[in-house]
Amino acid sequence: MMKRMAVLALVLCMTISGFGQKTKKPAAGGGAVDKAYLQKIWDGWATLDATGQKQYYAQGPHVFFDTAPLKYGSWDEYQSTVSKELGEYKAARFTVNDDAQIHKSGDACWITATVASDMTQKSGKREMSTFRWTAVFEKQDGKWLIVHEHVSVPEQ
Repeated sequence: MMKRMAVLALVLCMTISGFGQKTKKPAAGGGAVDKAYLQKIWDGWATLDATGQKQYYAQGPHVFFDTAPLKYGSWDEYQSTVSKELGEYKAARFTVNDDAQIHKSGDACWITATVASDMTQKSGKREMSTFRWTAVFEKQDGKWLIVHEHVSVPEQ
């Protein structure tokens, strides 16, 4: 009987101490690459301000492939060209589709997804499409950063 009371008291203490603890959600980009983090990246692109996207990309010599031109050799090169292209639009919305796949291995992670795009040019012309997105993330200084990216549009 004494043994049973001691076990019950221990379980009760452990249960009560668990109620006082709050679960801490990892900081965006620091805890995990998940669909919410991927969508946050594309929500940033929807602002049409490439400078704000720097926080998601590793700096230095990394290769990024976009729909055009063939490739960029660094974030600075990518940002410079993309800023000019985004300047032709007045609105954009991007949605990471439910086919997103996330694969993690240590301090690296790669993702594949299709992304629905709805963009409106300053002239008023609306462009809707779905494109492919593949990205490789690396954890640097506690934050998941894109070290390689490939965005492409299927041939029509």
